[in-house]
Amino acid sequence: MTPPGGSAGSPSGDGILQGGLLAGISAADLAAEFETPLYVYDLDLIARRIETLTAALPRGFRLAFAVKANPALAVLAHIAATGIGADIASAGELEAVLRAGFDPALVAMTGPGKRDEELRAAVAAGVGAVTLESPNELERLDAIAASLGRRQPVLLRLAVSEGSLERVRLISGAEGKFGMPLPVLREAAARAAASPSLELLGLHAFGASNLLDTSRLAGHVAELMDVARQVAEETGTPLRLVDGGGGLGIPYDEGEAPLDLEALGARLAELRAAWDGDEVLRETEILLEPGRWIVGPAGALLLRAVDVKGDPKSPVVVLDGGINSAVRPALVHTEQRLAVLAVDAASRDRVPVTATGPLCTGLDVLARGATLPRPQPGDLVAMLDAGAYGFTESMPLFLSHPTAAEVAVRGGQARLIRPRIAPAELLDLQVIPDW
Repeated sequence: MTPPGGSAGSPSGDGILQGGLLAGISAADLAAEFETPLYVYDLDLIARRIETLTAALPRGFRLAFAVKANPALAVLAHIAATGIGADIASAGELEAVLRAGFDPALVAMTGPGKRDEELRAAVAAGVGAVTLESPNELERLDAIAASLGRRQPVLLRLAVSEGSLERVRLISGAEGKFGMPLPVLREAAARAAASPSLELLGLHAFGASNLLDTSRLAGHVAELMDVARQVAEETGTPLRLVDGGGGLGIPYDEGEAPLDLEALGARLAELRAAWDGDEVLRETEILLEPGRWIVGPAGALLLRAVDVKGDPKSPVVVLDGGINSAVRPALVHTEQRLAVLAVDAASRDRVPVTATGPLCTGLDVLARGATLPRPQPGDLVAMLDAGAYGFTESMPLFLSHPTAAEVAVRGGQARLIRPRIAPAELLDLQVIPDW
């Protein structure tokens, strides 16, 4: 069954929107109970995607969810219950995964600019790995671990070249920020291997973001394992873990094919077979850090049309949420699919629509020229594939609108997991000094 105003679910056929329902629930019922703007997450779909991905990977591969993709506590708790690990990038995310019930031994802390207090919190929590971005960070962590009487497992991050560009350049483009060039990494590996307070666990490198190309994903892992072999031989230390980062992509456009998990699994299995015959690499595990792939298709942002104006041949619909609720389309200049969820949407004529939010800036555009059933004031509109880089990547304080709320659906039951925050509540946190 085709839902009102759009194709069935995600381009891969496995999305939150099926048969005109969001996670099996009427959009009208969700909006009536929780109001809009509203993020909706299908927890059952998230669990299925983790199971599917895990089954596709060969022996010696394991997963850590990239928390930055969606750090909602209820989502994290659901993912933690599946038994996979977590990839974090701050002390705040560390606190979130500990509250959510992740095993600290399955947590890896990655990211530049980690402050001493963040490193100390990671060591004290017993995280399974801290990824070191520079020789300076290595020295600081070494001293912190020694002061706590701990031996902290570490990964060394290899800087990727600008030739390893991401599909959307959000992690590249800041040369020198991420990781260490190979000569520097080799020196750092020798220092880490000699330290009584650090355990040289392995290497990390993040190659690209939102890739749908299985050969690039597998090739990145293969290249990193080659470097790991060199480092292991030079230091005389067998590397037990190689962290290939994230990068598993999802299609955002109707014309895009989803990531071929069968092909990816087959290629990785070929590589695994070769590594199993290598004395240096046969015991090395490979960690993948998917975020978007796991949660992206399992989320939607539900909005309501406040106004419809402009040329009837190409109208502008003004929604009650824009970049204050979801900044990704404006940030990366890649639109996400919209669906008009009205009972009679299928019978309306389809027109090119510009979808905007309520903010007083030209940046506040979610889509330009999207072919949709002609919108009407009061319609519910869903932005799909919004389970990743949605609420927490938005600009909620800009122009002082209420924030979006977040709802999780499990077994057909919807529950509020993050209440809407009113502007007055944020004002209450501010202070006018008594000069």
